[in-house]
Amino acid sequence: MKVLEKTERRLGEKLFLKGERCLGAKCAAVRRPYPPGVHGKGKKRGGRGGGSEFGIQLKEKQKVRVGYGLRERMLERYFHEALRDKKHPTGEALINLLERRLDNILFRAGFTVSRSIARHLVGHGHVLVNKRPVNRPSYSVRGGDIIEFVPKILGNEQLAGELPYRLKKIQPPDWLKIDVEKKTIEILREPYEAGLEINPNITLVVEYYSR
Repeated sequence: MKVLEKTERRLGEKLFLKGERCLGAKCAAVRRPYPPGVHGKGKKRGGRGGGSEFGIQLKEKQKVRVGYGLRERMLERYFHEALRDKKHPTGEALINLLERRLDNILFRAGFTVSRSIARHLVGHGHVLVNKRPVNRPSYSVRGGDIIEFVPKILGNEQLAGELPYRLKKIQPPDWLKIDVEKKTIEILREPYEAGLEINPNITLVVEYYSR
């Protein structure tokens, strides 16, 4: 878990890699708002490439990749898919593809405290889309889809106890509709221009891959 904290500190951004811990004062990015390492306090952020144009673009790209829990090749594949969208700017199309991932939907709706937990639950077959089991975290949802947990997982005492509390206090994006009683998520529309938790400069991400 310390690796996740170091990643957030190195990128200088809350990426919610450790769930609700990132919301309070215990968040590593709050307690130690400087890069990890012996000389972290005196070190300029930016990682490889430093403060150069390339370094800034790389940092924003890393925020997206790490925040969504993607491998480099997968993020690059999403970028090329976004390029084929002729109706929207590439940045908006890229955000749309990332936000429509099933693991991200569970996180954004408050059904899990992190995307990594969401990936685990989906991968083990604990999530239904339109009453059918889906075990691919990268599954892309569409408008009108209904997402829910399988009844068996709702029998888990810890999840059953925490979920209602989380759903009542969560403020989901306006393209999601949460039914607290039924514990379902409905996709109302595609999430173009949706607010991102990690708040990357998506234009710089596009520039990075357009080099």
